[in-house]
Amino acid sequence: MDIQQSYPFTVEVMPVPNKVTKGQTVEIRCELKKEGDFANTLYTIRYFQFEGEGKLKMDNGITFLPNDRYLLENEKFRLYYIAEGDEAHNFIVVVEDNFGNFFELEFDFNNRNVKDDGLTIVPIGNFRPLLK
Repeated sequence: MDIQQSYPFTVEVMPVPNKVTKGQTVEIRCELKKEGDFANTLYTIRYFQFEGEGKLKMDNGITFLPNDRYLLENEKFRLYYIAEGDEAHNFIVVVEDNFGNFFELEFDFNNRNVKDDGLTIVPIGNFRPLLK
């Protein structure tokens, strides 16, 4: 009998603003969507910022360090990005399981000028599972 242990998954994200200002916090609501469930599957999360200055925090209070892995304890979770610079902000978040499956999210926030009247809410893009 063949028992499947590894199942594909995605991470769904609610729409976020596409512009931020220095000092602003953006809430990113996420949900892990699994195609199957194996009791011993563990999920981790990490991020890497390649443009701008900011911090990424988990809803449990953990502040991420770039490329460090953190255990993802819940299927529904929130991330908080705090912009610390005046420039554009760009970073990726990678969710991985202990079987080598990955799902990558890319976030792009432009700097919001004082003259802007409001926020434009757009769904973020560039979702793609990374295959082994």
